[in-house]
Amino acid sequence: MKLQNKVVLITGASRGIGEAVALAFAQAGAKLLLTARDAERLQQVAEQARTYQTEVETVVADLHDEAQIKKLIAHAPGKFGRLDILVNNAGLGYFSSVAEMTTAQWDEMFAINLRAVFLATREAIPYLRAADESFVVNVASLAGKNTFANGSGYTATKWGLRAFAQCLMLEERKHGMRVLTICPGSVATEFGGGNERMPRSPKPNIVQPEDVAEAILSALQIPQRAMVSEIDIRPTNP
Repeated sequence: MKLQNKVVLITGASRGIGEAVALAFAQAGAKLLLTARDAERLQQVAEQARTYQTEVETVVADLHDEAQIKKLIAHAPGKFGRLDILVNNAGLGYFSSVAEMTTAQWDEMFAINLRAVFLATREAIPYLRAADESFVVNVASLAGKNTFANGSGYTATKWGLRAFAQCLMLEERKHGMRVLTICPGSVATEFGGGNERMPRSPKPNIVQPEDVAEAILSALQIPQRAMVSEIDIRPTNP
């Protein structure tokens, strides 16, 4: 896939992996529709992306809301005339034991990490099918392949995301759509649930958001006849 002038919609684009992916696509010449709930941070990312002389549109949206998701997806072809790539990056995690986890925390992880991905992808499919070649990128986690204490809700959503992506790939590849699930381990980002976020790791060898972005773009740019369907990313020397 040639990324020049492709239209890319990225959720959770205001920080971390989403920010790095947005800037990598901008540098490659893609047109961007960026969304997140943090309007100020989103505008900062958009301004930085525009320094690469590409078109960038932002939409502040709450992915809990199906109506806002539908409006968001329709905005891309409305603004740019097409949609080529959907990056389902938005996600959150609450980490506590099953005994102590609240129903609200459980429901919010499933709402953002799985339900919003389903809704955004379903609404995007008609536009992605209409593209000459298209891609759906799902940002999962190595937690979608492993389990750990206090991770029941988060791991369940990421295992589910991988299953969803594999089914989507089998259904849509006949329409020219490729599907990539990327599974990073620990990444040097602020990450967590609500307003409580884990600080960036001080470890010098930890995977950086830019590493994840580079892996995504590399997978997209192989010939259309081939598909990288899943990538694991972990530190070389932790």
